[in-house]
Amino acid sequence: MNSFYVTTPIYYVNAKPHLGHAYTTILADTVNRFHLLLQERTYFLTGTDEHGDKIVQAAADNNQDPQSYVDAISAQFQELWPQLGIATDQFIRTTQERHKQTVQRFLQLVYDNGDIYFGEYGGYYCFGCERFYTEKELADGLCPDHLKKPEYIQEANYFFRMSSYQDWLREYIQDNPDFIQPSQYRNEVLAMLREPMDDLCISRPKSRLTWGIELPFDSRYVTYVWFDALINYISALDWPSGEKFAAFWPFAHHVVAKDILKPHAIFWPTMLKAAGLQPYKGLRVHGYWKVDEAKMSKSLGNVVEPLSMRTKYGLDGFRYFLMREMHFGHDGSFTEPALVNRFNADLANDLGNLFNRSLAMTHKYFQGAVPECGPLCPEDREVLDLGHKAVEAYIDHFQSFQVAQALEAFWEFVRGMNRYIDAMAPWGLNKEGNSERLQTVMAVVLASLRRIALAVWPVMPDAGEKLLQQLGQDPDPKQADLRAEGRDWTMLAPGTRVAKTSNLFPRQELDMDRSKGDEDWAGKQAASRKAARKAKDVREAKEPAEIEFPDFQKLDLRVGTVVQAEPVPKADKLLKLQVDIGEDEPRQIVAGLAQDFSPAEVQGRQVVVVANLKARKMRGVTSQGMVLAVHDVQGLRLLGPEEAVQAGSRVS
Repeated sequence: MNSFYVTTPIYYVNAKPHLGHAYTTILADTVNRFHLLLQERTYFLTGTDEHGDKIVQAAADNNQDPQSYVDAISAQFQELWPQLGIATDQFIRTTQERHKQTVQRFLQLVYDNGDIYFGEYGGYYCFGCERFYTEKELADGLCPDHLKKPEYIQEANYFFRMSSYQDWLREYIQDNPDFIQPSQYRNEVLAMLREPMDDLCISRPKSRLTWGIELPFDSRYVTYVWFDALINYISALDWPSGEKFAAFWPFAHHVVAKDILKPHAIFWPTMLKAAGLQPYKGLRVHGYWKVDEAKMSKSLGNVVEPLSMRTKYGLDGFRYFLMREMHFGHDGSFTEPALVNRFNADLANDLGNLFNRSLAMTHKYFQGAVPECGPLCPEDREVLDLGHKAVEAYIDHFQSFQVAQALEAFWEFVRGMNRYIDAMAPWGLNKEGNSERLQTVMAVVLASLRRIALAVWPVMPDAGEKLLQQLGQDPDPKQADLRAEGRDWTMLAPGTRVAKTSNLFPRQELDMDRSKGDEDWAGKQAASRKAARKAKDVREAKEPAEIEFPDFQKLDLRVGTVVQAEPVPKADKLLKLQVDIGEDEPRQIVAGLAQDFSPAEVQGRQVVVVANLKARKMRGVTSQGMVLAVHDVQGLRLLGPEEAVQAGSRVS
């Protein structure tokens, strides 16, 4: 049996959990559940990081001692995860005694190996980041993250000889291309490693910080918070001799946001090497969620609280939106209108309608019992083959943490099943009295619904289990092997009783009074369309000259999926798009769409791209192609396929 170990960062408890924390943890939970569907032995770890300067300050701001403060905030994280359908194997805290002992054991080992030394150091210290900066790392003398002037501190500390492992780490990353993914973050780390690397200060004197883990070889100092926090990934497995460590560490995957790339991609592998441990299996890096096109920030007042979204739109819809909307490695845009649109299109229209109509017809034609499957026709084999390919694509994408792409590929099958029902017209077969053919069609439909219920379970665990129950199946998907079932495609047992209806995904309506942000968004969209109509968007063009067919053949027209969209600064008409056209990396294209579409309306859409257009700069931003659109009296319309196709498909 294969093993799989997935971790989130342990979250810093200087603030309560928000959308960013929820996304990372739901992603890890989703991928963990996927591996359970492959009959693998899995382990899922999350927790809280509870030491350091910021914790002391946050506790003081709340008139609490540090321990009481971290106990309260850590409890908020622990209580939230079950409410979001997250099932962890362990929740670790860095204030737990066993973690402290593991950190001290790790430090002593590296110290005994000669890779920790004592030295004098003067540097610019940012208390918000809890780290020293060199002058070249500052932005106009300010911390690049907090935009505050760091304090210059001269003090004696302990240092980890991280620079000794720079060449090894660079070679390891180059020799193992899957070690850090997506590739843009691998390239970013390699760029860091082309510059001389400093040693890492790993202590703080107790004269200015006592809230931390004491160094085992010098009681005057506590451990630097990052050196402490990273070790949680092995202390949770009872390193060095625990059974879980032997079973799961060789299969460890760390899921992190891009802002903590350097500690995980440089500090942690070199620490492991110095201690004589093998590196983790893979680092998987995701982008930020932007709200109103800005990174979430308490000061901006745009922090999204997960439970409020769960309450408004249901747990399954909220989880599905997060997993479907953010393409892994890129930033995602969170708006309630986008959530409602995605819910209605994918869940209410496609999935909900498919289940509801199928169950209703089973009761209408077969009194609610699964019929016997007769001989298969080419149309049946075609839709079953579509399902087989969808399961294969789903598995391939999921194994590289590309959950949005996995769902996108699998939804081809969901939509294909709706088309199959329309084409086979069971109501017509019933009217004609063609009972044998009707039985086969409905048997194919119900068998396909089982695969769909299994595939949605990692993302929507509650819905997946309820859909299986509605089909008269074991509601525990972990008993199934998705890969084997997708390949063999066995039918449901004849006579199995199914539910009369399925109404798990009722259409959602956006309540425009719920938030001022939604009113502003809707108002801007209405105003932009009104202005577009007044400006006569049906433009009078000059009579085009005739061309020869070879001229047309010079155009490389491809269907692409917009994976990210954002405004171009100081350009009212332009959006900067990242478009997947089947290449290794998305294309950056600048398009004049901003007066007709919000970024959320464009993101996720499939468009037609002129892929061989010479690159040019627009408002200082390089554009590598053109998105095609049409103008009519209603405004601007994007050109795209009627049904979703594979990104990179050529227009001919």
